[in-house]
Amino acid sequence: MTTILKDLPIGERVGIAFSGGLDTSAALHWMRQKGAVPYAYTANLGQPDEPDYDVIPKKAKEYGAEGARLVDCRSQLVAEGIAALQCGAFHVTTAGMTYFNTTPIGRAVTGTMLVTAMREDGINIWGDGSTYKGNDIERFYRYGLLANPDLKIYKPWLDATFIDELGGRAEMSEFMNKAGFAYKMSAEKAYSTDSNMLGATHEAKDLEELSTGIKIVNPIMGVKFWDESVEIKPEVVTIRFEEGRPVALNGQTFSDEVALILEANRIGGRHGLGMCDQIENRIIEAKSRGIYEAPGMALLFIAYERLVTGIHNEDTIEQYRINGLRLGRLLYQGRWFDPQALMLRESTQRWIASAVTGEVTVELRRGNDYSLLNTESPNLTYEAERLTMEKGDSMFTANDRIGQLTMRNLDITDTRGKLGLYSKSGLLSKTVTNALPQTKEDHQD
Repeated sequence: MTTILKDLPIGERVGIAFSGGLDTSAALHWMRQKGAVPYAYTANLGQPDEPDYDVIPKKAKEYGAEGARLVDCRSQLVAEGIAALQCGAFHVTTAGMTYFNTTPIGRAVTGTMLVTAMREDGINIWGDGSTYKGNDIERFYRYGLLANPDLKIYKPWLDATFIDELGGRAEMSEFMNKAGFAYKMSAEKAYSTDSNMLGATHEAKDLEELSTGIKIVNPIMGVKFWDESVEIKPEVVTIRFEEGRPVALNGQTFSDEVALILEANRIGGRHGLGMCDQIENRIIEAKSRGIYEAPGMALLFIAYERLVTGIHNEDTIEQYRINGLRLGRLLYQGRWFDPQALMLRESTQRWIASAVTGEVTVELRRGNDYSLLNTESPNLTYEAERLTMEKGDSMFTANDRIGQLTMRNLDITDTRGKLGLYSKSGLLSKTVTNALPQTKEDHQD
């Protein structure tokens, strides 16, 4: 059976993920005018730029929604965000700067929780405002069908009739004005913004040009750290984890993780921490560019990874990083609840995060400039006396190291043999300028 409906289902109830912005407002009113029975569902994700969630369902009814619900997704959003942090599920990085997959996490929560709410109301057709060029159209598709196998998808931006009539923001604004809603287009920013409690994404328009830098962005979760007129004083912050979960900031314990994330955002935001500029590969393998904010996630991740490196051994850390890269891609692709992702999540949370208990002290300055001041944990395997450069008793002696180095002769001999083979076959140059070791055969030529 067809899952995606190319035309508006006339006379049927259709759920729409409703943000209250121009796109979904125009789509909802258009659907009602054309004969569908729209129901609006709004996810409360704690967006930093949303002043009043309660007015959004009221707007939806004004525009023609038969019913409208506000679904509180904040606790689930934070839970999934902490899970991603515990697993290091972040694959988009540039020179050490990390994108914390905050939009993909938000889509996983929104897609499942809104469709579940619709299903409770007996609504089995749903759509959203995502376009066919982006990642969200696939993320929402996957999460929606996972939550409701009987779901049918109707997306206005896949309907040729809707696109012909209301294909741009100017057309949508004019349509709403003619309908008597005086929906004037707001002053156009030079980019578009999408946000939730974990982070904000700025992209499109002027930001599509790589010659346009971060300085055109007006942060919504922090300060313009690049602006020298903005005073930012250094601040010392302590972050405590217990069994992989953040529990305290500056000595204040939080039983509510939503409240902890909000406080972490405030602390990191005062410094512009967690802002980065990334080029990434969308699901369809076309590259896009975004400016990201995530002050709270960045602050917690600094402390978490410091504890990970102090507690776990090298091979465990390596596996954590490899799994995190893979899991980050799965999250980005809308596969956060797929078995291959759950397998990686569960193993990392069990064997990595469960041991991460301790407190990290950090001095924050401007932007992503910070210093680690102290690290404490009952589970540290870092012990200064193991490698102390001071004279005196140590956990091993010079003679112990001589024995260890002597054992290396075995694989060194094997490696020299392989280099000789590669040299004979022409894989290695025999020139004296080659930085590789010269073999006996090289000297005989």
